[in-house]
Amino acid sequence: MWVEVGDTGKGIEPEDMDKIFDPFFTTKATGKGSGLGLSLADNIVRRHGGRLETRSKPGKGSVFRVTLPRNRLLNNEAF
Repeated sequence: MWVEVGDTGKGIEPEDMDKIFDPFFTTKATGKGSGLGLSLADNIVRRHGGRLETRSKPGKGSVFRVTLPRNRLLNNEAF
């Protein structure tokens, strides 16, 4: 199964696309972000057997897709 979330923000520059999931990577000014959000999200999704993908157009926005396997057993202890 998958879900997509998008925005109409400034988008991601092509030269940054291969770095956006790296811990502490940010394009924001100092003190405006830790650069951990996408890295943590990617790690959580991978630990559940899924993947986090993005497509973006500078000046137009970005779309993030989380894909998770449907056949994964749920651990009732997590609820």
